[in-house]
Amino acid sequence: MDATTTIEQLQRAVIDFRDRRNWKQFHDVRNLAAGLSIEAAELQEVFLWKRDGEIENMLASGPGREKIREELADVLVFLLYLGEAAGIDLSDAVAHKLAVNEKKYPVDKSYNSSKKYTEL
Repeated sequence: MDATTTIEQLQRAVIDFRDRRNWKQFHDVRNLAAGLSIEAAELQEVFLWKRDGEIENMLASGPGREKIREELADVLVFLLYLGEAAGIDLSDAVAHKLAVNEKKYPVDKSYNSSKKYTEL
């Protein structure tokens, strides 16, 4: 796979990986949501107690960058599994959410602001 791989192609690849191991039996929505949360926590753990400079160094170095890369991949894999299990097309879900957020956060009100849409 390369940089032009689509979400659908990634999802097919992880589903194929799962199915060749007969793991679908373990992949219900509840457990996948828990797994996603756990993988996201593992990503957070990489950055825990580190200063900005340390994180920048990690992102620039081989081993640190690779650890972050692997944790990001784990999060995405679980998200792809969860989307499939829930019957939700992730590409469509993201496009829909962007449209919703476009209305919540119009550029003229939200530009250069970290406020929530209810505070704009």
